[in-house]
Amino acid sequence: MKKLIALALTLSTIFALTSCSSGGLSKANENAFVSGTGVAVYIKAADRKPAPDLLGPTLSGTNLKIAKNQEIVVNVWASWCSPCRAEAPLLADFAKRLNGKVQFVGIVTRDNISSASAFVNRFNIPYPNFIDDSLLANFRGSLLPNAIPTTLIIDANNKVAVRISGEVTYALLDSMIKRVAADPSHE
Repeated sequence: MKKLIALALTLSTIFALTSCSSGGLSKANENAFVSGTGVAVYIKAADRKPAPDLLGPTLSGTNLKIAKNQEIVVNVWASWCSPCRAEAPLLADFAKRLNGKVQFVGIVTRDNISSASAFVNRFNIPYPNFIDDSLLANFRGSLLPNAIPTTLIIDANNKVAVRISGEVTYALLDSMIKRVAADPSHE
């Protein structure tokens, strides 16, 4: 019995050490983190739900409202999340390349302002990042609230067209952005 308990403790320690760590943050809700699988769900135009208004305070200290009727890539992230750190350079590159064609925004979740600001500076994130977690609740039915990172693509009709749960890859994000832009319902 003692050997079984020791084995269980060892396995749980290994699991805890290899999971997405909190990076020294102590917020209790970070324990609810669920890592996505990187699977993209493309939603047919008839089944899409309206995206909520994207407005509120940003990391830069301003209040911002993102214009509708354009393609928008929304990335939900936290600085302590390993997959978020892995995808950050790719998202920054896409945002720079597609500047003026596709709007990129981030929503920081379960993080503190100083860590999130350091993350944005480290990865040279060129797009605005909202710091109001309540924005996530407005995506009811389109966003898994505990899965980070999650990336959504909103079409030009202001409807959620794609959900990528987990770390994005270049090929996946590129193909989904192009697919949404080429959609016949795209006005």
